[in-house]
Amino acid sequence: MQFLAIQRIFGLLLVVFSSTMLPPMLVSILYADGALEPFFDAFAVTLVTGIVLWLPVKHRKRELRLRDGFLVVVLFWSVLALFGAIPFVLSPQPEVSFTEAFFESISGLTTTGATILTGIDHLPKSILFYRQQLQWLGGMGIIVLAVAIMPMLGIGGMQLYRAETPGPVKDSKLTPRITETAKALWYIYLALTVACALAYWIAGMDGFDAIAHSFSTVAIGGFSTHDASMGFFNNKPQVELVAIVFMLLAGMNFALHFIAWRSRSLLNYFRDAEFRIYLSILFGVAVVASSYLYYTDHFLYPWRAILHGTFQAVSIGTTAGFTTHEYHNWPGFLPVLLLFTSFIGGCAGSTGGGMKVIRFLLLLKQGMREIKRVIHPNAIITIKVGGRPLPDRVVNSVWGFFSAYVASFSVIMLLMMLTGLDQISAFSATAAAINNLGPGLNEVGANYAGVSDAGKWILSFAMLLGRLEIFTLIVLLTPAFWRR
Repeated sequence: MQFLAIQRIFGLLLVVFSSTMLPPMLVSILYADGALEPFFDAFAVTLVTGIVLWLPVKHRKRELRLRDGFLVVVLFWSVLALFGAIPFVLSPQPEVSFTEAFFESISGLTTTGATILTGIDHLPKSILFYRQQLQWLGGMGIIVLAVAIMPMLGIGGMQLYRAETPGPVKDSKLTPRITETAKALWYIYLALTVACALAYWIAGMDGFDAIAHSFSTVAIGGFSTHDASMGFFNNKPQVELVAIVFMLLAGMNFALHFIAWRSRSLLNYFRDAEFRIYLSILFGVAVVASSYLYYTDHFLYPWRAILHGTFQAVSIGTTAGFTTHEYHNWPGFLPVLLLFTSFIGGCAGSTGGGMKVIRFLLLLKQGMREIKRVIHPNAIITIKVGGRPLPDRVVNSVWGFFSAYVASFSVIMLLMMLTGLDQISAFSATAAAINNLGPGLNEVGANYAGVSDAGKWILSFAMLLGRLEIFTLIVLLTPAFWRR
């Protein structure tokens, strides 16, 4: 393990991360909200720490190995959340403990959107902006951003990219060079953010809310500048329509956006098997939710049932976590159905959470293959996606992921029950954290302020586990990783 080289990377990236305190400082000055000092102090602490780490090892320029990449990714997300919590701790509004500040910070960076804050409407504008910015930075992954700028710093990035994006499509690249791939992803991400902000503004949001909500929409985050989330704009259905469109776009594989832009054709979307399943699942859940809301008289007008049913199906299904109503209080089985949809989540290569649609598709295909093998034991049955056969190694890795996911979920849920949560609250809190969703059911339907400190640390771990897609974090806990 090249610890000195890793220390150099940490120092440089903390210096870069310190610059993220500057936009909230400008917002604080612009709105004169009195919250400038906490961000300045956080900027100074992060910058000085980064310089102190970097200076002694500034000449340690070595190419990272894959094992180093895993360690950097996990530690850096943890350290970023730690330094990202500084403004919350130092700010007089909101008054939060260190545990609560870290929970809010890691929830933002992992784009989970679970919050411990109440009275959000009355917080300083700079704090509100900062929460949204944390999600925007975490949406595409700060490590991918680092890969784009690493050539300027003399650091190789392929190992970090592979460690950040494990899964069936982890080795696919949009361009021949990894740095160009990272830049392409960020250009698409930035373009979607600008388009989303403009659309929100045209739909009736003011400039601040439009920018803030575009950050969390494209990041599939779910933080809002209002306690009522998107329900604050309930008299503007066009706002919800804009959110639906951009949540759908952000939940797609960004490689498809790149290919569609380069080929100037939308047909590439519909040629992708994962995209078709993604739309089918969300459409089906939206139809069920809208129909049930109308026929149970929860909404008197069909268009309102369709609008809110579709919005909540897309929001929970993509793991964005925005709400227009208290969906956890909706009738019958709907809250649980929506929560189960978040287990599937967005597409691979998107900003969404969950297990990812491609893994869900492969699990279904593998299950069908095993059923056929019971009928025809000697048959050779190949699993195909998009007409192309997949090697058994990929299918086995998906089953391995699913096993690790179920085991992790079970342990975390039991621990949450040990902290005092009831079964439904513990189950939904675990699901909302590990799927990077945000809102849960029962006690954690509105916020997580009532969860114990121990529960908040457990859920923080679950958010990181989900954001790094299980294996990246679990591999560090195995003895084999640390053997030479």
